[in-house]
Amino acid sequence: MKYNFDKIINRKNTNCYKWDTTKEDVLPMWVADMDFEVAPKIIDSIIKKAQHGVFGYTMIPKEYYEAEIYWWKKKYNFEIKKEWIEPTTGVIPSLSSIIQTFCESGDKILIQSPVYHYFNISIENNNCEVLNNNLIYENNNYKIDFEDFENKIRNNKVKLFILSNPHNPVGRVWNKNELKKMGELCLKYNVLVISDEIHRDLVYKNYCYTPFASISEEFLQNSITCTSASKTFNIAGLKASNIIVANKNLKVKLNKVLNRNEIKSLNIFGIDSLTTAYLHCEDWLDELLIYLEKNKDYLIDYIKKEIPELEVVKPEATYLLWIDISKLNISSTKLANKLENIGKIRIISGGTFGKNGDNFIRINIACPLKTLKDGLNRLKNGINQIKTLEN
Repeated sequence: MKYNFDKIINRKNTNCYKWDTTKEDVLPMWVADMDFEVAPKIIDSIIKKAQHGVFGYTMIPKEYYEAEIYWWKKKYNFEIKKEWIEPTTGVIPSLSSIIQTFCESGDKILIQSPVYHYFNISIENNNCEVLNNNLIYENNNYKIDFEDFENKIRNNKVKLFILSNPHNPVGRVWNKNELKKMGELCLKYNVLVISDEIHRDLVYKNYCYTPFASISEEFLQNSITCTSASKTFNIAGLKASNIIVANKNLKVKLNKVLNRNEIKSLNIFGIDSLTTAYLHCEDWLDELLIYLEKNKDYLIDYIKKEIPELEVVKPEATYLLWIDISKLNISSTKLANKLENIGKIRIISGGTFGKNGDNFIRINIACPLKTLKDGLNRLKNGINQIKTLEN
């Protein structure tokens, strides 16, 4: 391979949220960033910008928009227009601004639990009410309860539906039929769809991501899509993301709030990094996906052989694997705490993502294989010690 994903990079004492908020002797496998060095061309773009020596107020150049348009077309055969793109500092600030734009205090917003916990946080921080269309877990996979989906919308005057596509944390890549059913129900009841597609590029072989807005003109006009290169290319700290909104009326309303919240001034290095990533670093992503696939397979095989009480939920996308711990008869929060203290590994409890996630944990496999092996050994030893103590 051209790129060395086995390289161990010491991130301690670098103000790293993942490592420097974790105890010295504990291995962090929780936060959704990668322990891989970014693509060399991204590093070169940052060095070139830094060597200029002046970092004043910055406009967003046409190349930035061209890169976003190129990526959608090249990777997903979806043609977007420059006027649809609203650059912002991040997906979560964007999500909060969207809620502020289209909802009033007390309005109800639908999500699909277990789901990325900042959906709940953003909804509640903006004085709106969370409604859960709980996903159904069976046969080691998740599916949508469409009857409940419609009932929740019809009976509660739902304003927005926030979709995670692909889904974090359960790892589903929603297929076109599933997306169509959800989209048609939202059209039927006049519910605006907000699609968080930040994990779109991290899909395993044999699965196919479909942009929600690409399915039909009606879906395009009744949706707002949030994207970023941050998860794909490990550049979350550079603060650059994009909102895709084709509906002119929606965009005018949203723009006022984005400006009011002052989240449209991107980091000067983020602009160049996103542009470089999309235009020049696809080969790095290709190799990353091969490496993640191997890490995924290694974890599944290890757990099957060494920790048979656990079961890995069938992973279709993301480097965040969702693991069923129900046979341990312990809550995910209690297990996570004990694993940190006894097993010396930090993961995220499934209960973080909703009550129906409490029989699960989430573990980050975007790390060198040596680190993954260390983490899995800690997981195994920790669980064995916990079982002994519980008995």
